Amino acid sequence: MSKTALFFPGQASQYVGMGKDLYDASAEVRRLYAMASELIGEDLAKLSFEGPAETLKQTRFTQPAILVHSLAVLTMLGDKVPAFDYAAGHSLGEYGALAAAGAMSYEDAVKAVVRRAALMEDACQKNPGTMAAVMGLDPGKTEEVCSRASGEGVVVPANFNSAVQIAVSGSIVSVEEAVRLAKEQGAKRAVMLEVGGAFHSPLMASAKDGMASYLEEIAIKHPTKPVIANVTARPVQGVDDIRRLLIEQITSPVRWAQTMQFLADEGVTRVIEVGPGKVLASLAKRDMCPETLLTLDTLADLEKIQ
Repeated sequence: MSKTALFFPGQASQYVGMGKDLYDASAEVRRLYAMASELIGEDLAKLSFEGPAETLKQTRFTQPAILVHSLAVLTMLGDKVPAFDYAAGHSLGEYGALAAAGAMSYEDAVKAVVRRAALMEDACQKNPGTMAAVMGLDPGKTEEVCSRASGEGVVVPANFNSAVQIAVSGSIVSVEEAVRLAKEQGAKRAVMLEVGGAFHSPLMASAKDGMASYLEEIAIKHPTKPVIANVTARPVQGVDDIRRLLIEQITSPVRWAQTMQFLADEGVTRVIEVGPGKVLASLAKRDMCPETLLTLDTLADLEKIQ
């Protein structure tokens, strides 16, 4: 029997202009943006719709902007949200997946991601770092490269994005060395990424305590559908586990390739990406080969399925 998974994108899916048609069409969506703007202290709608792109790339703005866009899509769909069997999100997208599955309210998901983004940006400033994409090396070789490159600072696999693409994260000098070693080991490509810090690495550790205390204040319920956790690439079990894994996620790798493999093994043949861009849809097309692949980003996308 065919199964459906909803995917929620993470950082790097943003683009200037995202969500404007949804905002213009719905008072409920406008309220979402207003709430997020008040929490951030900046006009998130204006940043999302007008940029500039460099400002929108800043972690404290990017993460809420992407989540609010995803939630705006769900808000517009209302009871016409496609039936699904699993939900999963890449990094911050896990909050969108949990909201879609009823584990937390949209408002609490936005509040949590606003706090997460602020804590992570603060960690970036305290512990400067960067990331790189390595293509064409298997996970074992990539881990070996990171181990060899970590002599002068930390560098670890951070995002297992697909079977052939892994992002590494850590101190600038060590990531640069990892890029050199990856090419030496036969990587098809190894390139530095334009990111604000060493996400999903030990350099983000200072954000964990603040996130732990904040998540204790948020009401979390058992999800109505299985949500796949980034840390384990398996369905999260129980409210306490949801909190624990969201905290661990800050310094742990995103196991997205393993998530896609798990879902494919579970019989998922229909993938729907909810939010800006097509990053996760592109990864699914290559690694999962689903029978049906949809992206719900714009108002026109929504009108096609209603």
